[in-house]
Amino acid sequence: MKQRGPGGDRPLTRRPGTGEGADRRSEPAPVKPKIDKASANDQALDSVIAADKREALKLAPVSHETEARLDRYIALLREWQAKTNLVAPSTLPQLWTRHIADSLQLVDLAPSAKRWADLGSGGGFPGIVLACAMAGKPDARVHLVERIAKKAAFLREAVRVTTSPGVVHLAEIGDNVDRITGPVDCVTARALAPLNQLIGFAEPLMRQGAKALFLKGQDVEAELTEAAKYWNIQPQLHKSRTGDGWIVELISVERRG
Repeated sequence: MKQRGPGGDRPLTRRPGTGEGADRRSEPAPVKPKIDKASANDQALDSVIAADKREALKLAPVSHETEARLDRYIALLREWQAKTNLVAPSTLPQLWTRHIADSLQLVDLAPSAKRWADLGSGGGFPGIVLACAMAGKPDARVHLVERIAKKAAFLREAVRVTTSPGVVHLAEIGDNVDRITGPVDCVTARALAPLNQLIGFAEPLMRQGAKALFLKGQDVEAELTEAAKYWNIQPQLHKSRTGDGWIVELISVERRG
């Protein structure tokens, strides 16, 4: 039965007293922590790259000193990658197997080489990797020829942070002979041009005694067939440890006609 108030028909309402809910306050909704997607992605990528590194070092073991230099190089590359396209973004999770180990395998194919020339170094593969591997060897030097100024700037910074014996030449690839002084034991290139053109770039250095090691893809046979139209060559093919590619080794070349 409703109670009526003294002045009308409204039901009486009870007001909270000092002992019954006087200090009750509405509790604020819990604040959800903000998730930085970029940081989360970086952390996930860190884990993937760490696992990839372990696999890469099984394929191409290096000293602790070389590993430390390569770690600094990879950290720098990831920093610069955000503003300069140094490698295909899809290959970032496989930086160590796809790029580092792929470059390191050249050392075993030219174990006595200490002076290298890398044509079209780009993001530093294989040039900076070779420079890291050569560090500490007497008279070691790796010439890195790059025609794009931004990439050349990155290469100079990579040489600095890795304290490796690299020398960067900002120049057109065909101008390498005028830029490179002193003897070269081995000339290399990766993802630069068809084999026919690579031989043309490397021929002046090979005439002075360098041998060539060119990293090529699955279509290497077609490239060799095309190159043989213009050059007398006796290539030796080495299967890549890190994928379906090949390494073309050339001791000497001679232009046809």
